[in-house]
Amino acid sequence: MMQNLIKQANTDHSIQELLAVRYSPYTFAPRLVETQKLLLCLEAARWAASSFNEQPWSFLVAPRQQAQEFEKMQGCLVEANQSWAANAGVLILTVVSKTFTGNNKPNRVAEHDLGLAAANLTVQATALGLAVHQMAGVNLTKARQTYQIPDSFEPFTVIALGYAGDPARTQDPVLAERDQTPRSRKPLQEFVFFGAWQQSAQDVLGRV
Repeated sequence: MMQNLIKQANTDHSIQELLAVRYSPYTFAPRLVETQKLLLCLEAARWAASSFNEQPWSFLVAPRQQAQEFEKMQGCLVEANQSWAANAGVLILTVVSKTFTGNNKPNRVAEHDLGLAAANLTVQATALGLAVHQMAGVNLTKARQTYQIPDSFEPFTVIALGYAGDPARTQDPVLAERDQTPRSRKPLQEFVFFGAWQQSAQDVLGRV
């Protein structure tokens, strides 16, 4: 399993180790991702929960070994992401269906369900010693045109999947600093409430 003591979460409560060691690197080693590992990550995404089992997500996959396809997807990223993502092993464009297939009604939780699938993929990747960095910095218009995505589907994010590299070897000091800065999160009391909006949940959860 990938370990990075700097990025390992300093949690207030003991959580699953895969969640504690997971982080989103900017520095990737320019290595191929084994096909079997990629399949396991995609299989994990396949088994995510979704509303009415709709599974509204789709993935366009561009492995590093398919150089032309990899460069095509890299070109759909905003400029700030293109340089560091060039070292990822796989780039994955995520797409959601905006409507339910059974009745063509809007699926307001499609993006939520895509997030569950991406989380499954991320945890599986971490278990395999891989790293995941999910990007909102995507030229969605270009992605739609490049991959001829129908109007009833929405291109959403790009996932960089690969092997975390050594930030000390990157030539970008800003990205190196990001990869060497400890992770932090809001404390529970800032987002866990009880009874009313922003009312403390301490009475039911104890110390949060």
